[in-house]
Amino acid sequence: MKDVLVFSGTTEGRSISRMLKAAGAAVHVRVATGYGAEAMSGDGIDDVQVGSCGGAEGIAREIRTKGCSVVVDATHPYASVISEHIRQACEETGTELVRILRDASSQDGMVVVGSVKEAVEFLTGTEGTVLVTTGSKEAEEYTRMPDYKSRVVIRVLSTLQSVEKCASLGFEGKGLVCAQGPFTEESNIALINQTGARWVVTKDSGPSGGFPEKVSAAEKTGARIVLVARPPDSGMGFAEAVRRLEETLGLEIADACRRRVSLIGIGMGEDGMTVRSSKIVERADLVIGAERMLRTAGVSGKDTLVEYRAAEIAEYLENNPGYRDVAVLLSGDIGFYSGAKKLLEALKGYDVDVECGISTVAYLCSKMGVPWQDVRLTSAHGRDFNVTGSVRTSRRTFALLNGRAGARALCQELDEYLPGVRVTIGQNLGYPDEKVVSGSPKELLDAELGELCAAVIENPSPDDSCPVWIPDEDFTRGDAPMTKSDVRSLSVAKLRLSPGSIAYDVGAGTGSVSVAMALCCPEGKVYAIEKEEAAADLIEINKRKLCAPNVEVIRGLAPDAMRDLPAPTHAFIGGSSGNLKEIVDCLLDKNPDVRMVINSVTIETLSETMDVIREAGLVEEETVCVNVSKARRAGRYHLMTAQNPVYISVVRR
Repeated sequence: MKDVLVFSGTTEGRSISRMLKAAGAAVHVRVATGYGAEAMSGDGIDDVQVGSCGGAEGIAREIRTKGCSVVVDATHPYASVISEHIRQACEETGTELVRILRDASSQDGMVVVGSVKEAVEFLTGTEGTVLVTTGSKEAEEYTRMPDYKSRVVIRVLSTLQSVEKCASLGFEGKGLVCAQGPFTEESNIALINQTGARWVVTKDSGPSGGFPEKVSAAEKTGARIVLVARPPDSGMGFAEAVRRLEETLGLEIADACRRRVSLIGIGMGEDGMTVRSSKIVERADLVIGAERMLRTAGVSGKDTLVEYRAAEIAEYLENNPGYRDVAVLLSGDIGFYSGAKKLLEALKGYDVDVECGISTVAYLCSKMGVPWQDVRLTSAHGRDFNVTGSVRTSRRTFALLNGRAGARALCQELDEYLPGVRVTIGQNLGYPDEKVVSGSPKELLDAELGELCAAVIENPSPDDSCPVWIPDEDFTRGDAPMTKSDVRSLSVAKLRLSPGSIAYDVGAGTGSVSVAMALCCPEGKVYAIEKEEAAADLIEINKRKLCAPNVEVIRGLAPDAMRDLPAPTHAFIGGSSGNLKEIVDCLLDKNPDVRMVINSVTIETLSETMDVIREAGLVEEETVCVNVSKARRAGRYHLMTAQNPVYISVVRR
C-alpha cells in the first residue's frame, strides 16, 4: 500500500484525494475546518482529521508515523503559514512534496494590494459601503477603519466560531452575512445590490473558489474590486501534479479518476438496441439492469448487477471503484418515464453518458400504421394516473400499463366510462411472443395478454368543451341539493385548479362541483365528502355519466370523514352541517397552504364564515355575492326568475 498525506483546503485537494483513493493509494487527509472534513468524508476517505498536525514538527511526526512517501499540499493559495510548515517538514523527513497551485486570474481594472492591512489602508481614504469576502480570520483588520460599523459588511462561513468572532468585533445586524458557498454570479449581484456595496474586497481563489463570479458581479453592478494579491509561492498546476504523483507512486491516477457510466435505453426486446448502444455494452466492464434486460442485451461473460434502483446503483459503484466503464440498461427510451431521471441525480459525481432507445409509443404506433405526432403520452405503469380523463379529450392516447392486470383494469374502466373508444394493446413488444390486439374495451376485457403491456386508445369524438361549464340538466338530480351552473362555474374558476391538484368537495350533494373540479384536474384527484347515502349514490352516478373517474366518493360527516385522506391543495366547502370551523382546521392541519372556496346561502352561514376566517388568521382574498336570474317564457314575454343569492368567499393562509 502506498501512503500519501494530503493537506486539503480547496476543491483540488478533495479531487486529488478522491483520485488517489480510486487508484489504490492509502490517503490520509488533513483539513482546516469541520466543514472540510465532512465534505471529504462523503468521498469515502477513511482517515480525515481537522488540524495542521502542530506545525512543522507535528507534520514531520505524522509523515513518519503514517510512513508516507509523498505529501500533497493542496491548501488555499493564501494559507502561506501552513504551506511553509509543510515544506519544512518534507525537507526534514526527506519526503517528496507536491504543491498544487491554482492558476492566477487577470487583475485588469482592480485595485491590487499586498495584504488585508493594505486593503484597509486604501479603503479608509474612500467612500461607500465595503463588502468583505476574505473571511473571518482577518476580520479584526477592518475595525481599524474609523466608520467600519456603518461602512463594512463582512460575509463569512455560517459556523459558530466565525459568527462569534465577528460579533465580538462589532460586526452584527446588516453588517454580518453568514452563508456557505459556492456563490453564483446571481447571488453575488444580489448581495452587492442589497448592501449597496461600492467596493468588494476579495482574494484570488481561482475559478473553483468562485473568483470569476465575484468579478463579473462587480462589473455588472458597478462595484470596484480590491484584490489582496497572493503571497509568493511555487508549485504546479493540477494536471502536472497528477502526472508527478503517477510517476512517484507508480499508479494510473488519471485513468482511475475517469469513471464512465452510460445510461442506455435498450428499446424493444432482444433486437431493440441501437448499434451504438450495443458497442457501449460490449466495451463495458460492468452491466447493470433488471434481469430480463440483462438476458437480452448480450452481456455473456461480463460482470453484471441485477438492480434498477438509483440509490442502490450509486452505492454499489461507490463501494466497487474497480469498475471504470459501466453500462446501465433501461427499458424503452430513457426520456419517457424512465429510471434515467433519478440515476442522473444519483450519479452526479460520475462522467455520465446518455443513449436514447426506441420508445414503446413509436414502436406500437408503427405496428398500427399510424403517426404518433398527435398522440397524448401517459403512463399508468407504477403510478396512479387517470388515463380515461386523457382519453376523453384526446383523439389518440398512449399509455404504459402495469402488465395484464393494468390492461384489464384500463379496459374495464373504459367500458364503464367511454365504451365507444377503440383500444390497441401491445404485449411483450420486440420479444418472440410479441402480440398486438385491437377492439372495443369490452372485447379486450378477457384477452390473453403478457406482462409487458402498452396501449393506444383512439377516441373518434373527443370532448373539447370547457370543463368548467356543465349544464345543470346533464346531472342526475334526485332530492340532493346542487350548486347551480353559474355559481358552480364561478366557484370552480376561483379555486384556480391545476392539472394535478388534489381537491376536496365538502358537502358534495349531487357531486356537480366534484365533477367540474375533476374535469379541470384530470391528472389529480377529487374527494367528494358527503354524509347522506342517497346523495353519495347520486355522485357515483354523475361521475360515470360525465366521465370523471378521478372522483372518489367519501361517505361520512366532515371533518371526521376527511382525516385519513391525502393532503389537499384545494378545497370547496358547499355544506358544513355546522362544523365549518372544525373542517377548516382539519384542512389547514393537512396543508397550511390549501386554497379554499366557501359558499354561503344564508346570512348566518356567511357570518360564521367571516368568524372562522378571522379566528384562523386567514386571508380573505375576496367575497362575492352572486345574484342570478334566468328568463322564462310567459306567452309572448320573458320574465326573469331569480335564484337565491350565493356568497362566494375565496380564502387562503
